[in-house]
Amino acid sequence: MKCLSITRQKVTAKIMIEILVEPFKYEFMTRSIITASASGVMLSLLGPFAINRNMGFMADAMAHATLPIIAVGVFLGFSISELGVPASILIAIFLGYIIKNSNIGEDTAIGIIFSSFFALGFVLISLLNVTINLEDLLFGQILAVSSFDVLIVVGMCFVVVLLITIFFKQLLFYSFDPIGAEVRGLNTNFLNYLFLVVLSVAIVASLQTVGIILVLSMLLIPAAASKQITDTFLSSIFVSIFFGVTSSVAGLYLSYFYNLPSGPTMSLVATFIFVICFIASKLRKVKI
Repeated sequence: MKCLSITRQKVTAKIMIEILVEPFKYEFMTRSIITASASGVMLSLLGPFAINRNMGFMADAMAHATLPIIAVGVFLGFSISELGVPASILIAIFLGYIIKNSNIGEDTAIGIIFSSFFALGFVLISLLNVTINLEDLLFGQILAVSSFDVLIVVGMCFVVVLLITIFFKQLLFYSFDPIGAEVRGLNTNFLNYLFLVVLSVAIVASLQTVGIILVLSMLLIPAAASKQITDTFLSSIFVSIFFGVTSSVAGLYLSYFYNLPSGPTMSLVATFIFVICFIASKLRKVKI
C-alpha cells in the first residue's frame, strides 16, 4: 500500500509539472507569461501608493486618455508598445497640470478629461479610418504580443522599479504627508509629476495585458488585498507584487486551459484573492 501511495504521488507530481510546463511549448504563451509577470510587478508595485493617495479615478482616467494617442499612432504605423513611453509622459504631464491649475475640483477635472479623451479617441478612430479591435483594446489581448512588445514592457518594468526604488523614501513621505514633505523642503511638484509619469508608463505598458477597462483592477485589487493582511506599508508592497504576479500568471494559465478571455480572467483571479484576504482579516479581528 505504501509503494502504491508513493507511485500515485509521483504520477500526480508528474502531471502537475506537465501542466505547468505545457504553455511554454508555445512561443506566444512564453511571451504572454513574461509580459503578464512584468505588468503584474509594475501595477502591483504602484497600487499601494495609488490607494494611499486616493488616485484610483486618476489611474482610470490615464488609461482611457490613451485612446486618442493610440488611434493616431496606429494611423501612423506604430504599435501600442512603441507609443508607450511618449504617450504616458504626455498624458501624465497634461493631467497633472490641468488638475493642479483647475479651480473646479480634482474629481470634476479628471471626469472631464476622462470622458473627453475617450470620446475623442473614438472620433479619431472613425475619422482616420483606423482598424483597431476595440474589444482587444478594452479588455486586452496579451496572446498577440510580439517579441518587441515583450522587450518594451520588460524595459518599462525595469525603469518603473528603478525609479520607485531610488525615490522610495521621498515618495513615501509625500504620499502620507504632502504638507509635511513640502515643509521639509522636498520638491513636491517633482515628486507628484514623477509618480504620475511612472504610473502612466505602467498603465500604458499593461494595456495589451488587461486592456483599458481592466487595468484599474490589476492596479488596485492586489494592493487592496495585501492591505487586508499586512501591518506595514513596505510589507504591503511586497505582498501586493506577489498577488499581482500570481493573478496575472494564474489568470493566463486558466485562460489557456479553459479557453477564457485572458484579461478578465486575470482580474477575476485578483478579485478572488482579495475576497480570501478580506475574509482572513475579518477572522483575525474576531480572534483578537
